[in-house]
Amino acid sequence: MGSSMKTIALAAALAGGLYAARKYYRNWGTTKQECRMRLPGDELVGDPVVQATEAVWIDAPSSAIWPWLPQMGQYRGGLCGYQAIGNLAGLDIHNADQLRPEWQRLAVGDVVRVGPYGWLGLPDGLVLRVAEIVPERHIVLFGSVPNRPWGMVWSVHIRPHWEHGGRLLIRIRVALRKPGQVLGMELARPAISLAVRGILLGIKRRVEQEQRGHASTAKVRHDELAAQPAPNTVPATGQALGEHHTT
Repeated sequence: MGSSMKTIALAAALAGGLYAARKYYRNWGTTKQECRMRLPGDELVGDPVVQATEAVWIDAPSSAIWPWLPQMGQYRGGLCGYQAIGNLAGLDIHNADQLRPEWQRLAVGDVVRVGPYGWLGLPDGLVLRVAEIVPERHIVLFGSVPNRPWGMVWSVHIRPHWEHGGRLLIRIRVALRKPGQVLGMELARPAISLAVRGILLGIKRRVEQEQRGHASTAKVRHDELAAQPAPNTVPATGQALGEHHTT
């Protein structure tokens, strides 16, 4: 009896701790407005059991942020996040630090693979399909498993602020039906939030590093041009244009 009470007390303490902490990890890095605003893709899961939005500021224009988004996925550019943690979970992700032209092609209906075949008992692994894509604005991915009552929207959004900066948001909306699934999701949410945070910070690091590289290259080129002697455009003494000498 004592052992059972301790187990119940431990479970209650764990549940209470998760509930108290969820306000910190559920909408990590976002403003209240960003949490509440309607975003493209929300309509695909109209009444979610779980919704979480995370965000990060990136010191770069939308045109510099965008190319890192279409190439995300397994067997593509990876997820830009915590690779070691993801692979401990069996995701077999390999993050790229360069942009690749062949990974930039992404269209509605295309598959973005997140988990390998057989992951978590899913024959096809965890795959999401592109439901909507607007260049330099957002990508909406939707996933569901046949014969299982759940669906998920994973969307990423660029919100420009001023000319050379913007916010990058990721929103997850999940529809679940069974109480056990809801409890399992709540238990997994801290890890999911940490993974999403890793993706955002990974993209931020790559984009800003690339921008610093461009700025450094431009400065070197500017210094090289400044160091070059100016061309002598002034005619030599006694040889001004139109001046003639006779002997």
